[in-house]
Amino acid sequence: MSQRQVLQVFEQYQKARTQFVQMVAELATRPQNIETLQNAGVMSLLRPLLLDVVPTIQQTAALALGRLANYNNDLAEAVVKGDILPQLVYSLAEQNRFYKKAAAFVLRAVGKHSPQLAQAIVDCGALDTLVICLEDFDPGVKEAAAWALGYIARHNAELSQAVVDAGAVPLLVLCIQEPEIALKRVAASALSDISKHSPELAQTVVDVGAIAHLAQMILNPDSKLKHQVLSALSQIAKHSVDLAEMVVEAEIFPVVLTCLKDKDEYVKKNASTLIREIAKHTPELSQLIVNAGGVAAVIDCIGSCKGNIRLPGIMMLGYVAAHSENLAMAVIISKGVPQLSVCLSEEPEDHIKAAAAWALGQIGRHTPEHARAVAVTNTLPVLLSLYMSTESSEDLQVKVLPHDSKARRLFVTSGGLKKIQEIKAEPESLLQEYINSINNCYPEEIVRYYSPGYSDTLLQRVDSYQPITN
Repeated sequence: MSQRQVLQVFEQYQKARTQFVQMVAELATRPQNIETLQNAGVMSLLRPLLLDVVPTIQQTAALALGRLANYNNDLAEAVVKGDILPQLVYSLAEQNRFYKKAAAFVLRAVGKHSPQLAQAIVDCGALDTLVICLEDFDPGVKEAAAWALGYIARHNAELSQAVVDAGAVPLLVLCIQEPEIALKRVAASALSDISKHSPELAQTVVDVGAIAHLAQMILNPDSKLKHQVLSALSQIAKHSVDLAEMVVEAEIFPVVLTCLKDKDEYVKKNASTLIREIAKHTPELSQLIVNAGGVAAVIDCIGSCKGNIRLPGIMMLGYVAAHSENLAMAVIISKGVPQLSVCLSEEPEDHIKAAAAWALGQIGRHTPEHARAVAVTNTLPVLLSLYMSTESSEDLQVKVLPHDSKARRLFVTSGGLKKIQEIKAEPESLLQEYINSINNCYPEEIVRYYSPGYSDTLLQRVDSYQPITN
């Protein structure tokens, strides 16, 4: 046998391996093929190809594994049980940029499914290698590493702390300053995932100067980048007054209010969430938002969108109004009550109705004047019908008729209790049952006093009263 024939055997074997990994990577893009590939034992066949002598076979094998692990928890677990992770981590440090991107993709695909799988990635020493990849010359490698680190950090505080301890945060802040938009997005998302769990983790992000760089990107024309930037600032601001004040000091007002008019619904939602997370802390922060025109801007935003996009704005109005009489009046003057009433009537989902009912309660609870502002919008009949509806959740009913004495008093002074007594319901009907349950929140003589014809009854008692004479 000639040398040429011998070498031909090796060439054919290499071609077969190349064809196999390429086909598997292609098949793994379609969900209907996944089960068949799994049953055919694809994982154990791909594993040795990760250490193949041909670099393109290694990369394509890693890509195929990533696509499979991305699909479901079982396949991600198969990567862990097949002892593939140490191999990937070793190659991540040694190989070229194409392999690094593919290997980081596998780690992200495994880590995204559960805290346990993410912990398996931490346990095999992947974090240090991923952090080194954040310093790589190639922006694609940085992006793949930042993405994997964010997916690990998002599960819980312990995993997030592990990412911080590996030294990822300063490098992620450098990544958001890079010119590539895709890298900026992923790095901002990872900072958001780290910040969300606790004030201490958010503080580590703040300490390396992240807020100023994030705030500068609020007006970036790329919508997906704005999603992540607004989300990261919200996750920082939500934890404490100090952190919220630091976000405000980065001069996000009035700039952030322009995002409430954005064409992208999720930019609107994340901007409303950021304003809500700042407003909830103190009357002073809420006043700052009012002074910047934030309340009117949020009310306009609620009017321009539907469903869950409205929710943070509705809650923000409730938080502002809860702080003081003057702030509640600012919401009333900005025509917040009619807009909340519209949400209460229009929105099909109970949790949004409950938020609107809660916000109206925060506006109306301060004085009879505040309560009247809520009552004149014809909100009370809507609230009553929601309370009486068998389809309403318990949470919505609780929000509609709060259990504190101040709210009960305002329900009386705003004319709500009187209105309920005027409703003519059939005895033993469901409507009468609901009216009774509302009346049970008040002393009997108060209910009698507001019942129609009570004054006539009093006059009859006067007529029939026999004074005691000596």
